[in-house]
Amino acid sequence: MKIGELAKRSGLTQSRIRFYESIGLLKMVDRRPNGYRTYPPDALVVLELIDTAQKAGFSLDEIRTLVPGNLEQWDHGSLIPILRRKVEDIEALESRLTQSKAGLLALIADIEAKPDDLDCAANARRVLSRMLTGDMGIPTMAASDVKRLGQTERT
Repeated sequence: MKIGELAKRSGLTQSRIRFYESIGLLKMVDRRPNGYRTYPPDALVVLELIDTAQKAGFSLDEIRTLVPGNLEQWDHGSLIPILRRKVEDIEALESRLTQSKAGLLALIADIEAKPDDLDCAANARRVLSRMLTGDMGIPTMAASDVKRLGQTERT
């Protein structure tokens, strides 16, 4: 099938398909003498795998190691440990997110517990002081976690 049909069937843009081809994720492409790309039906399966893997949090580099150029060469035995590691990564991130959520809820509660005799600026100093001394127990997220969350939102 031509790239236009593949784009329509996959829901991806032609430029995205060409991008995946250019970075080595989509290897099953033939060029006709007129320069047109043609793709076998398995290309649709590979694109769906790429999309699913991205939604699961895999980077394009990780996906490149997972998806073979030919689906018949897929080593399922090596795939399982990689998927298990990703599940562990997700569980660790979930744990850190739970801690961060609890910390943010504690921060909100502390801000909302502003004593009546304090103005907003004094309350801000009170809350910031408690944060700096660790009295509130607000955990911080690693920069890699924030980046990972941003990637998840874009997919």
